[in-house]
Amino acid sequence: MTQTETPSRGSVTSEGLATRAPCGRSGVCFFIQLYSKVFKRVVNMASDDITQLADSLSKTHVGDGELSFKGLGLKLDNAESVRELVTKIEQYQGLRALRLGGNTVGVEAAKAIAKALCSKDQLQRCYWSDMFTGRLRSEIPTALMSLSGALMSAGARLTELDLSDNAFGPDGVKGIEQLMKSASCHTLRELRLNNCGMGIGGGKILAEALIESHKKSTALGSPLRLKVFFAGRNRLENEGASALAKAFQLIGTLEEIHMPQNGINYAGVIALASAIRQNPDLQVLNFNDNTFTKRGTLAMAQALRLLRNVQVINFGDCLVRSEGAIALAAVLREGLPILRELNLSFGEITGGAALVVAQAAMDKPHMEKVNLNGNCLGEDGCEVLREVMDNMDKGDMLASLSEDEGEPDDEEDEDSANGDSDASDECYETDECEEIVKENGITGGGSPEKPQKQAEIQTFLHSPTAQKLSHMKMNLQEQVNAAEPNQAADIFLKIGSLYSEDTEAKLAVFEMIDEVLKKVLSASALQSYCFLTSLLVLMGVLKGERKVKKMSLVPGQLLCLEHAVQQEYFSQDHVSLLHTLLSRNGDALKSCSDARERLCSALEKKWHKFQ
Repeated sequence: MTQTETPSRGSVTSEGLATRAPCGRSGVCFFIQLYSKVFKRVVNMASDDITQLADSLSKTHVGDGELSFKGLGLKLDNAESVRELVTKIEQYQGLRALRLGGNTVGVEAAKAIAKALCSKDQLQRCYWSDMFTGRLRSEIPTALMSLSGALMSAGARLTELDLSDNAFGPDGVKGIEQLMKSASCHTLRELRLNNCGMGIGGGKILAEALIESHKKSTALGSPLRLKVFFAGRNRLENEGASALAKAFQLIGTLEEIHMPQNGINYAGVIALASAIRQNPDLQVLNFNDNTFTKRGTLAMAQALRLLRNVQVINFGDCLVRSEGAIALAAVLREGLPILRELNLSFGEITGGAALVVAQAAMDKPHMEKVNLNGNCLGEDGCEVLREVMDNMDKGDMLASLSEDEGEPDDEEDEDSANGDSDASDECYETDECEEIVKENGITGGGSPEKPQKQAEIQTFLHSPTAQKLSHMKMNLQEQVNAAEPNQAADIFLKIGSLYSEDTEAKLAVFEMIDEVLKKVLSASALQSYCFLTSLLVLMGVLKGERKVKKMSLVPGQLLCLEHAVQQEYFSQDHVSLLHTLLSRNGDALKSCSDARERLCSALEKKWHKFQ
């Protein structure tokens, strides 16, 4: 311990401790001095907490109906420790907003605060995030019940409630359950519950509370009109997300939904997609760091087609992958008129698909930022993307590509290379689309399939012949459905495999190709883009989400596509999509090099025609 000095007759250190006790009369004086210092120190120690509280409360923000104790770092354990804070609350007339975040509140302190709130009937906004640091999880529900009870007793009508960063788990949600169901929350507009550890159970409790609140408020003639919902980092998973989706669907007034990092995969995403359809005023969607995959992305894309007010979409780190990204590009082409920001970062999107997204984004008049960082473009793909956007004077719109993952490995596993994928893998894509059709109503308007006709189609697809094609021409036309892009792509390639230079046979094949493509490509942009991507996956030009059995291409299939590109039903957007993806991955067609050159030439001509 360092001494301030070492006098000959004795002294007190800087810590208030004696060094050497002198004798005699001067010694008595010394000890009196020492005990005086020690006594003062004890008194000071006893008043440290009170002094800290007083100093902190002196920094309290007051004004505009708001009383703020935010970020003061107060440790409020009991009624005494919170006395001055309570006094300030009680004396504040017309209290409309109370900030308690950045402090730690115990059960007894919460009860004392609650008592002060019982008379605050004008309170509307409670900013109570990060309020229980260091508290036992079992304490938090009791504290929340006390505060909730006070708000209900006062007859407060809340518009904002923020309980983020409190890590209270499902039991904490029970602590606010009655409040959420009460008249005090019938007026709620913003609810923030980020990083609360709600889990599946908490998500379900919250969803039921919101549903009951909406029903009760509707019965009273003024339905709950929640606008902003935050519940990131809560491990809601599919069950919790699906439960909340039911509440969102019923409420119908949401403008912002933020649910990042919740362990939600395609099943939960599909449920949320169904819900956002019923919220036409949505402006911000943030589902960052969940797992969409193709199924979830298709469902979300279908829902987004119906929304006209969306300004920000954050699907970063959601594994939308290339097919999903192209589906979202289709939605950009036909909708989302005021979109400003699009985040598809870290989604395993390849270079061609990223270009398709960028081209669609550049046509949006209000677009400010496109984030495609962390995908699989490769060095060349990044350079091409930057060049394309720079050439359109849109370079500032593109976010950094510094974390690109590089081009994906093109090597396929041995089973796929040998064509030995099991039956479930081979039919996976078709099953996938059927599921989206059933759960999201993606229909092409086709007639229901009759078992006999479907059997004939399957026979044709298994072993296509010109005779079978001629016999079942009408059946094929009827059964082609834009809502089933994989089957439509399969039919196209099987018909194309029957191409020959015989004039009569060639005309018959072209006639059938035209009928199929007119039906598929005249559907929505989303459906037509899904068809073209499915076709390119089967041709090996685009990497699909799952391993699929590659078809052995023959020149006739590419020549049928060359014919189709020249027809009126093949629009500018379709040409742009095909041109972009073939220019990036044309090597996949090297086994049919002459036919590939003819197809690329036809695309170039049509492309320049549109410019």
